Amino acid sequence: MNKIKIGVIGCGKIAQRRHLPEYANLEQVEIVAVCDIHEGRASEMAALYGAVAYTDYRELLEHERLDAVSVCLPNALHGPVTVAALEAGKHVLCEKPMATSKQEAEAMIAARNRSGKLLMIGHNQRLMLPHKKAKEILSSGLLGRVLTFRTAFGHSGPESWSVEGAGGWFFQKSQAFIGAMGDLGVHKTDLIRYLLGEEITEVGAFVDTLEKENTDVDDNAVCILKTKSGIIGTLAASWTYKPKESNATVFYCERGTLRLIEDPDYNVVVEMKDGERVLYEVGRVSTNDKQTESGIIRAFVECIESGTKPLISGEEGLRSLQVILAALESSVTGMIVKIS
Repeated sequence: MNKIKIGVIGCGKIAQRRHLPEYANLEQVEIVAVCDIHEGRASEMAALYGAVAYTDYRELLEHERLDAVSVCLPNALHGPVTVAALEAGKHVLCEKPMATSKQEAEAMIAARNRSGKLLMIGHNQRLMLPHKKAKEILSSGLLGRVLTFRTAFGHSGPESWSVEGAGGWFFQKSQAFIGAMGDLGVHKTDLIRYLLGEEITEVGAFVDTLEKENTDVDDNAVCILKTKSGIIGTLAASWTYKPKESNATVFYCERGTLRLIEDPDYNVVVEMKDGERVLYEVGRVSTNDKQTESGIIRAFVECIESGTKPLISGEEGLRSLQVILAALESSVTGMIVKIS
C-alpha cells in the first residue's frame, strides 16, 4: 500500500497533542517531515516520529515528496503558508481560525482552486460525537423549531496549554490577530452554523481584555447572534474560566430544550415541555487536560484517499471567520454588524 506522506508545519502543542499522534495512529499515513523555527522542537518531534526536521517551511515544501501538510502555526501565518503549500501541490489541513481577514481567506480558497488540491480547516467541534448526536436530534424535528440558543467555550487561558506559555504568540496581536474570540469563539461559531444548518447574518459583540496582562488581544468576548431565519442567541468565549473548562451549548425550541455538554454524566440531554427527559451518554469530549481523537485528521486523510471535498472546506472556514471579524467590528463601533 502506498502510504500518504504527511508533513507537519509547526511543532507546538496542537501538533504534539493532536496532529502528530493522530496521523501516527493511521496505518495508511507516513509522517515524513516536521518543521518548526525552534530547531530543538523540530528535532525532538522528528526523532519521535521518524521524520526529517526542518526549520524553514519553504525548504520542507521544496525538498520533500509530500502529499499533504498540516499547518499548525500562529494565526498570522495560516494564510501565507497555506497558499505556499497549495501552490507546491500539497493538500492542506489548516488550523483555525483559517486566516486574519476575509481577503486572506479568499486568497487561500483561490490557491486551492488553482492547485486542484484539498483545503480543510480544523474546526473539530462539529465532529465531536455529542454534537453529531445533537445535529441528528435537531434535524429530526423532535423539538420543533429552534427559537434561541446560548453557547460558551472557555478555559483559564492558553498559557497553561501552549509550549510558549504566558509570553507566547497567543498573546501577541501581530501573530495571533485575535485572542479568545479567535481561539475559542470561532469554534463555537462554526458549531452553531453547523447545528442550525443556516448562516449567521447579524452580530453584536463586546470583545475586551478583562484580566490577562502584557497582551494586546482579548481574553473575553460576549456576542449576540442572529441567523438568517431569525433565530437569536448568545456566544461567549473566554480565557478566564477557572478552574474548569466550559464547552456547553443549549437550544431552546418550540417543544423542548436540548442541552449539550452540561451534565457530567450525559453529554446530550433532551427535555420535552411535558417534563420527559431523555439522556444520552455519547462519547467523550476533548479538553486541554484530557485529549481525545479530534476526528479532524482522520477525516482529512479519508478525503485525500477518496478525493472528496472536505466537509469543513475553505468556504466553511471563511463563513465562520466572517462572524468573528463582525464581532471585532461591532465591539469597536458599538453597532450591530450585518454579514452579507
